[in-house]
This record gives sequence, structure tokens and C-alpha cells, in this order.
Amino acid sequence: MELFLVRHAIAAPLPEGGGEEEDAARPLIPKGVRRFRKVVRGLKALGVGLDLVLTSPKRRALETARLLGPLLEGEVRTTPLLAGPLSEALLEELPEEGRVALVGHEPHLSALLAWLLFGHLLEGVAPQALEERVLLKKGGVAWLRGRPEPGGMVLRALLPPKVFRL
Repeated sequence: MELFLVRHAIAAPLPEGGGEEEDAARPLIPKGVRRFRKVVRGLKALGVGLDLVLTSPKRRALETARLLGPLLEGEVRTTPLLAGPLSEALLEELPEEGRVALVGHEPHLSALLAWLLFGHLLEGVAPQALEERVLLKKGGVAWLRGRPEPGGMVLRALLPPKVFRL
């Protein structure tokens, strides 16, 4: 399996005093859309195609997932498991093979990345500590290959969005 962990593109800031509902409704800003379209063109140039996109239900992630359309040969599905902390239940939603993108948020994606690469060696490490060690910028992509289980994947590339703008 090839797995692409995609952090949502640049979104509008959370309004001061905004809560969970306001956070979930934040859209991408035009700059975020423009930059992420370059990421998609770059991935396409690398021969990346997707069979499935799983996305957080938060608006900024949904909009990012839709921008992956030129790479997609299958469907886009939402899962609340990409909007919250790391969960083994997320791995159960993945097919056994294929090319799948997961569109979500920090610090959860960094924690998932580290967990898929290093497995249970990271038990007890806070997700925030992992985010500081694995920088997945907004609109960035981590490209993995292997079995989607703790410690079962290999990192093929960590692609900050700036790579596609050069």
C-alpha cells in the first residue's frame, strides 16, 4: 500500500474566542488553494494517483481533499477519526492495498506518521512532542509505503509544499 498523509492547506484563522464549531467551519484562503494546486500538479508529475481519499470532516480538510481530484480515480470519504487524536480504528478503515490519501490536521498527522514508521516504540510520547520532531507544514505531504500498521511503513518522501513552488 502507498499512503499519503496530507495536512490541510492554509486556512482562515480561528476567530478570537472561537470554539469548536467555528474551528470546524474555517475555509481555505485563496493563497492556500493556489499553493495546494501546485502541490497537486507536482504529485501528478511524480506519477501519483489515488484510489481513495479519507478526510477529516472539518471544512478546511474537505476543501483540501477536493483539490486532490485530479489525482483521484476513486472516492472521497469523510471520517471523524482524522479530526481527533490517533486511533487504531483509523487503520481499520483503510483498504489492504492501493493508494490512499489521509487529509487531516496537526498534531495528529505527525503522531500517525511517527506511529506508522516506528510503532509502539513511541508509546507514552505526547503528540505535540512528535509534531516538533516531524514537521508537516500546511499543504505538506508524507508519502509512505508498506503495511498500514504500527511500525509497518517506510517513508518514501516528506514533501513540504515549498518543494512544488520552486
